[in-house]
Order: sequence, then C-alpha cells, then structure tokens
Amino acid sequence: MFTSRQVKHSRLLLRHARKYLRYKDDQLSSADRDQITAGMKDLREALWQRDRERIHSTADALDKTLHRLTPVTWESHWRENCEVILVAIVVAVGIRSYFLQPFKIPTGSMQPTLNGIIGYPGTAPAPNILRQIGEFIVLGRNYINVVSREDDQLLEIQPRKMFFFLTFSQLICQRQKYLVYAPPDTLSHDFNVFPGRIYHRGDIIARGAIDTGDQVFVDKFSYNFVKPHRGDVFVFRTNHIPGIREDPEAGSPFYIKRLAGLPGDTLRIDPPFLYVNGRKAEGYGFARVMSAKPPYRGYAQGHEYLSRPDRMFTVPQHGYFALGDNSYNSYDSRYWGVVPEENLVGRGLLVYWPFHPHWGVIR
Repeated sequence: MFTSRQVKHSRLLLRHARKYLRYKDDQLSSADRDQITAGMKDLREALWQRDRERIHSTADALDKTLHRLTPVTWESHWRENCEVILVAIVVAVGIRSYFLQPFKIPTGSMQPTLNGIIGYPGTAPAPNILRQIGEFIVLGRNYINVVSREDDQLLEIQPRKMFFFLTFSQLICQRQKYLVYAPPDTLSHDFNVFPGRIYHRGDIIARGAIDTGDQVFVDKFSYNFVKPHRGDVFVFRTNHIPGIREDPEAGSPFYIKRLAGLPGDTLRIDPPFLYVNGRKAEGYGFARVMSAKPPYRGYAQGHEYLSRPDRMFTVPQHGYFALGDNSYNSYDSRYWGVVPEENLVGRGLLVYWPFHPHWGVIR
C-alpha cells in the first residue's frame, strides 16, 4: 500500500509486456522482439535502482512500443466493455445464487423486528420535494395522493409489477383509472380502498405516506455446512406446503419467519410464552417477543397446531416449525404445519435498506 503509483504502473506494464511476448512471439519480427526485450530490461534496471526519472522515461518508451505494435481500435473498446459487463453479471448472479440474495419484507408478520409495507393515511399534503427525497433515502418512504376527478365507483384493484420488484396497483373505476405506487393489500388494509366504494368528484381515494418493507440480505451459504439454529430468522420457499396459495405469475412466495422448532423438538404455546421441550424458549429473539412489552405482544395460540395451552406438537424429522414475531398477525406453522428441509433458502443476515429503524444485523 506504500508503493508509489508510478512503480505499480511500471510493474503492471512489465507484466503486460511479458504476456504480449508470449502471445505474439511467433508473429513478431526480430527487431520488434529485441526492442520489447530491451525496453523490459531497461525498466527492470530502473526499478531496481529506484531512479524515478529513468523509471518514467523507460516506462513511457516501452508503453509507446507496445501501442505501436497493438494499435487501439474502436472494436477493442467495445469488446473490453462487453467483457467487463459480462464478468460483472456473472459475478452478481453467482453471489445471488450461492452466497447472498436480497429480499423485500412484504408483510407485517415479523413486526416490529422487521417491517413490512406500512401505510400511514392522512389528509395533509406531501412535504416539499427535498424532504421527500431525504425520507425516501433514510426511511424508504414515499407519498401517494389520489383524488377522484369525477363521480365514480371503484370496480377493481389490479396488482402491477415493474422492473420485477416495483409493486403498483391499478385502480379501475367506471370512468377513470389510476396507477398507484402501493400494493393492493396496503391500499385495502391501511387506506380502506376496496372495490365497490363510491367516490364523488374531489374526494380523496388514497392520500398519505407508505414505508417500504425492510430490504434484507439472506445468507444462502452457511446452511450448506451448518444446521439451522433455533431462533434464526430464516427465509424459505412455500411450494408443496398445504394451505399457502401460489401466485400464478410469480410462483410460490418466499416467507421469512423465526425458526422456533428443530426436528424432534416438542412445542407448546401458553400465551404469551413459547415452550420448547418443556422449557421457555431461550434466546434474545424469543425473550423479546415473550416479554409482551409493546409493540411486542407475546405468542398467540394457533389454529391447526398449538391451539390450546395443553396441546403439544413434535416437529418431525426433516421439518422446521416457523413462527412470526408478530404472532397475532402472522400466518405461520400454527396454521399450515412444518417447513420441509428442502424449502430452506437461508438465514436473514442484515437489513441493508432503509437506514432506519432496523438497519444492521438481524437478531
């Protein structure tokens, strides 16, 4: 790190010259070959003597010789740029496939540990553009403002995807249409927008702020070598799990929950506590939920599984029991059973955006 830039450039030039000689040795004339060899020898001697002026002059002379023999053409620029882009794509796909994959938290089943998409309806106008930009960068917040242009009735809300990750909703009325940067569930749940509603001219259909779900990196590598740990926040596929609907366009959705039960564990819920093998679940994540200190509410009894304090469930081999930290509003293993081992994707590693309030390592 303390080597001067000039010396680094000269060493790199020597390496390129050696490669050029190996590749073109049978095509070079004797004079050109001797000129390159002499230039390399002079540059090595200058580097050995640490003569800055001689290093500069000999490096410049060798560089001109190589440029004369390999003139730069527009094709070489295009070829080099395409190679760089291709290598970058291959590296990105490799990292995403085998090491780290980004995911967006869509629902509130892990709140307040991880936020899903949250809407904040209001009647006040959006703040100035500079504040909106700042809030979007820091909080992942955007503002919507949909006002009916005439007397009309909302007929349908259709989801729309853009660039594979931007979720919009198209509001289809009898006489007008709107495209809103918000998923249909958020509009229905938080802004009370649903088909059949009648709006008069000037009525607010949806106005307020929407916080995007936490964007997380999932570690897909470690589960290949280390068994999942109880208490991990983990991501899994939902294919072949009875009771979970498959999206006709996107396929089976990915879920993120807390791993509550390993193969062979016996579980029981006596609100607000979760018991594993006869003892209260241990670990920071479980303790935080079971404390029932707002905004945490503890664990709630299930529907099909763990539906009574005296009812227990033993996790079968090659299966995992998943619970959401927002137990009263989480569709998890209490409803549809265990996660098959082959469905595991990886462990939730960190929130990389937005930068508040959960940015950092996931616990």
